Amino acid sequence: MTRTPLPARSERLGAESLDSLALSSPASWPAAVLPGGLTPSDALAWTAILAFLAGAALLAFDRERAGRGTTAAAWVVFAGFWLSVFPVFAFEMHSIVEGVGSLVAVPLCLHAAALTARDAPATPDLLTLSRAVALMGLLYLPVETVPVVRRTLVETVAVQAHALMTVAGYEPVFTAGPEYGYRSRFVFPVGETHYSTYIVTACTGIGSIAVFGGLVAAVRAPLRRRLAAAAGAVAVVWVLNVLRNAFISVAYGHQWFRVDPLVAAATALTGESAGYASFFVADRVLAQGLAVVALVGITVGVLRVVPELLSTVEGALYVATRRRTDLGETLGIDGPDPDAVADGGRTARDADDPESDEDGRSGGGRE
Repeated sequence: MTRTPLPARSERLGAESLDSLALSSPASWPAAVLPGGLTPSDALAWTAILAFLAGAALLAFDRERAGRGTTAAAWVVFAGFWLSVFPVFAFEMHSIVEGVGSLVAVPLCLHAAALTARDAPATPDLLTLSRAVALMGLLYLPVETVPVVRRTLVETVAVQAHALMTVAGYEPVFTAGPEYGYRSRFVFPVGETHYSTYIVTACTGIGSIAVFGGLVAAVRAPLRRRLAAAAGAVAVVWVLNVLRNAFISVAYGHQWFRVDPLVAAATALTGESAGYASFFVADRVLAQGLAVVALVGITVGVLRVVPELLSTVEGALYVATRRRTDLGETLGIDGPDPDAVADGGRTARDADDPESDEDGRSGGGRE
């Protein structure tokens, strides 16, 4: 059997767009590594997550002032995280979407910190959002820290992407990738040159899955609807992500976008060779741009199933725009039913009224 030659060029399939809310730093981070193997961005991310968890715990035990202060501090650290990954996204990974997104996230996190610290009207929604961020980190943690979970996820996505390419009539060599030796690399021979891409953790959709999982888990709503929303979001993210990985691999492997105008633009922006243009257009422009559209669409779908999230998303929009938005009216989504039974057999109205008794009546005996 002839040994497959090593590819002359290899590209990671790149970090995904909202999961970018991903907590692991890009693999291309400079050599600085802290004790324990953490990069600076890793350390900032996990510090923020722990602070969000601590703030949520304090609030759960009615330590409101300490909880708000801790949560505000968490937002400041989170701003530091986004600032730390900006140069990597923008200048090393050449990602317009992630570069702009990480830079914009810095003032937004600082604004959220200020609103939380001074107990502004949007604070209750921001506290729910903060709890969601903490839960996102917990969902991402096993993938980041447990090798068997990471390997299973990476190789499952790689196998499915390879199967999709095969069904579509493309037959790349499927072999081990350079990260951890997982079977995740796709090699396309083109003449005497071999172009290859490989799957990494950020290519598995775990970032986006964690985002929707954290949001749904953080809100008070009936468990059945939350599970339905989470399952639907995860399924859509998974399918679109496999399609995305297959598209980028084939587009780069067959040099679909290696045409003079695109090569000139990609080379001017990135300083890379002509062959890189197909990867840049397929991933950094088309896939990441469409991912933003897809994530917005999935969010709308989740809101229709769990309208209790409307106020949380409206709180996030207030942080970004400093304007109140009636998202339910804009999207044609009815607000949550105050009499819908939430977890524990209490209605949503009761969940917001700590003085309500078991019969659903308020402490004053009113209906």
